[in-house]
Amino acid sequence: MASRIEDYALLSDLHTGPLVSREGSVDWLCVPRFDSPSVFGALLGAPEHGRWLLAPVTGDGEEPPVVVDRHYLASTFVLKTRWRAATGEVLVTEFMPVGDRRSSLVRRVEVLSGTVQMKQELVLRFGYGKVLPWVRRSSRDGSEILIAVAGPDALVLRGDWIPRAHNHRHVGELELGEGETVDLELVWFRSHQRVPAPINIDKALADTVGYWSAWASQCSHDGEYADAVERSLLVLRALTHETTGGIVAAPTTSLPEQFGGARNWDYRYCWLRDAALTLEAMLTHGYAQEAIHWRNWLLRAVAGDPEDLQIMYGVAGERELPERELPQFPGYEGALPVRVGNGAVDQYQADVVGEVLVALEKLRLAGGAEDSFSWPLQRALLGFAEKHLDRKDNGIWETRGEPRYFTHSRVMMWAAFDSAVRAVRQHGLKGPVERWEELRAKLRAEVLEHGFNKELNSFTQHYGGTQTDASLLVLPQVGFLPYDDPRMLGTVERLEQELLDGGGLLLRYRTETGVDGLEPGEHPFLACSFWLVEQYARSGRREDATALMGKLVGFANELGLLSEEYAVSEQRMAGNFPQAFSHLALVRAADAIHGVERLALGSTSAGRGEAVPAAAE
Repeated sequence: MASRIEDYALLSDLHTGPLVSREGSVDWLCVPRFDSPSVFGALLGAPEHGRWLLAPVTGDGEEPPVVVDRHYLASTFVLKTRWRAATGEVLVTEFMPVGDRRSSLVRRVEVLSGTVQMKQELVLRFGYGKVLPWVRRSSRDGSEILIAVAGPDALVLRGDWIPRAHNHRHVGELELGEGETVDLELVWFRSHQRVPAPINIDKALADTVGYWSAWASQCSHDGEYADAVERSLLVLRALTHETTGGIVAAPTTSLPEQFGGARNWDYRYCWLRDAALTLEAMLTHGYAQEAIHWRNWLLRAVAGDPEDLQIMYGVAGERELPERELPQFPGYEGALPVRVGNGAVDQYQADVVGEVLVALEKLRLAGGAEDSFSWPLQRALLGFAEKHLDRKDNGIWETRGEPRYFTHSRVMMWAAFDSAVRAVRQHGLKGPVERWEELRAKLRAEVLEHGFNKELNSFTQHYGGTQTDASLLVLPQVGFLPYDDPRMLGTVERLEQELLDGGGLLLRYRTETGVDGLEPGEHPFLACSFWLVEQYARSGRREDATALMGKLVGFANELGLLSEEYAVSEQRMAGNFPQAFSHLALVRAADAIHGVERLALGSTSAGRGEAVPAAAE
């Protein structure tokens, strides 16, 4: 059985992201990319679905070994785990080398005191736990290695301790004394290529520490939540593909939003919405180059007929992401089905063009110049939005029920044309600005008439409804209304009445209304509560903001990682992990509390403030 979600650590080489449990088991690894099939899939099943265990042995009559400390080396994804056994202490260091594009996982065992008996179990299962590879022992460069091959994929294990075959897995025990060190490296390669040569692990470790430390040192941040902001930005970087610039929503699939339920989705893809919001977080904290890299990924991904626009793409911009179920997995704690691919790829979500246009305007404000490709493409996206102006959609939460006019979606369409108007009026770009102004005014009037319930003094989830939705907190974030507008304050009051759960966290919406076409029940989506922190902070409720922020930051594990949702009643994480959306919302919330002005959009006929690019924190 897999560990609790919060007991996992993320490693990253900017191409993929394995998860290592507190018990010393790598239970999830997809190679060579985030969205490749898994070779370690025990996270969604059992050891026989693939894992790599490395931990001290419990001797007869001895107290079991315990983890007395687990942390990342400062500002990196180099994991340090210190075990205390009955006979001594051992330190395990784990990391993925960055920069060599080698797709390898390194594990180092160092005995700090006494003697420690270590055990190793390597279970390799390619193709999402379904394919048993052909494994053979060999000798290269004067040392023994283990080579596993299955179709186009291969893995080689090198090091000082190669386990022996037993019942379709490889196991072994080794006693080590104080000062002794064992290094292991598991490397993926294409099976038709030569076995990769060994690396200098000391140098790889130093280079990896140097990379992450240098990247983090560029981050402009301070204040009470500085550590949480830095770790969140590091997570966003760790989930960004080094070569393509695509940002995955999470490195996992099918970790349940409801334990034992069917709300299990594959998040190993690049949502335009998530990536656009990440771009803004990066810009605010000094990472302009990363923002440009994502902009270029976007241009490549959406290039072509605007009618083919998707809400998500593969890491390199792939369009075909068909959803299917994997019956070989019993699911995390029995939550079925396990899915790969994502059917939401075929949905129409009207807010996406707005998310993208707003993010690209922030890039302009930060000094990112438009080129002969980027602005024409934005104009094409605006044409797409206009063509589908009257079309109902599935909304930000990707509901699988009946399409509707979701208020958030309509506001984000307004934001798309709002950004376009300023691109012409303030930045001198070319376009039919009078037409865009007309559409902007039409959408604003429509939202205020149909998306706001005067009797309730609140915006509603969709036109004609009475229920609220946490996505309404985005309205002031894009400047549709000020944070302290009476209509927003009324909406916040309704949100507090309808969507705050017993633990004080905000639900996305009430699933029992049936709007999403699924069985009801899920835990609070953490990003929504961070949005509420931002709303509190920007509307003068600082004490409420800091109280909720303290609670939310406290839900992170000891490594600073957050999942998609949190089950307060069970005091555990839920949903895919770690979740980019949660971390970027944390950054926004911290900025709001600290008074950091995000890159401000300009004045409009809707009554927004003056166009003043805000300084980074």
